[in-house]
Amino acid sequence: MTTIGIIGHGRFGRLMAKYLSRDFKVYVSSSKMVTKKKNIIPSTLEKACLQDIIIPCVPISAMEDTLKKMKIFLKRGSLVMDVCSVKEYPVALMRRILPKSVQILGSHPMFGPDSASDSLAGRKIVLCRIRVRKELFSKIKKYLKRRNLIIIETTAKKHDEEISESLVLTHFIGRALIDVKAKRLNIDTEGYKRLMKILEVVKNDTLQLFYDMNHYNRCSATMRRRFINSLEKIDKRLRK
Repeated sequence: MTTIGIIGHGRFGRLMAKYLSRDFKVYVSSSKMVTKKKNIIPSTLEKACLQDIIIPCVPISAMEDTLKKMKIFLKRGSLVMDVCSVKEYPVALMRRILPKSVQILGSHPMFGPDSASDSLAGRKIVLCRIRVRKELFSKIKKYLKRRNLIIIETTAKKHDEEISESLVLTHFIGRALIDVKAKRLNIDTEGYKRLMKILEVVKNDTLQLFYDMNHYNRCSATMRRRFINSLEKIDKRLRK
C-alpha cells in the first residue's frame, strides 16, 4: 500500500497530510482549498477514495454522511482508518456502512496540530483492530514505530472509557476556565500555570470537537456528573 487519500483538510487533516506526504503520495479531498505540494495532491472525493488507505479527517458528527459518500468509490481490499477521539461510534458506523470487501481500522492519534507541530516522536496513537489483514496491520505498526510513535492497542469500548477520564475531562475543565475568563497573572503559582496550559491547548480546538466528544462518547455524561458532584460536595463543605 503506497498511496493515501485524506478526506477533509482542517487543522488535523493538514497535520496528517504534512507527515504522511514524507513517505507516501497523499490525495486530499476537501471543501477547503488544498495547496499542491510535494506528494500532496488536491483531488476529488472519488480520487481520494480510490487510494490504498483512506483517512476521513472530519468532525465526529460528520462521519456518517462522509462514509455514505465514500462507500461507492472504495476499491476492494483498501483500508479505511478513522482518527476520531471517540471510537465506539465511528467503528459501528464503519461496520454498518462500508462494504465487507473493505478493511477497517480504528485509530486515535493522541496528538494534534499544537502538540505535534514539530515532531511525532514520543507521541501516542491508539489502534483498535477491527477488520484488517494481519500482514497489513503489522506493516502499519512497523511504520508508526519507525516514526517513533508509541502504539497502544485496545478495544473501542476500553478506549472510550479511558478517554472520558483523560481527554474529555481535560477539555471540560479547559472550557470552564475559558468561561470564567481565566487568564495569566503576575501573582500566580506553578499549579495555576498548568491550568493556563490546559486552557491554551483547549481554546485552539473547535467547539464542535468539544460537543462531539461529549455527545458521541457514552461515558462522557457519567464522567461530567461525577466531576460536578465532587465540586458541589467540596463547595458545600466550604460553606459550612
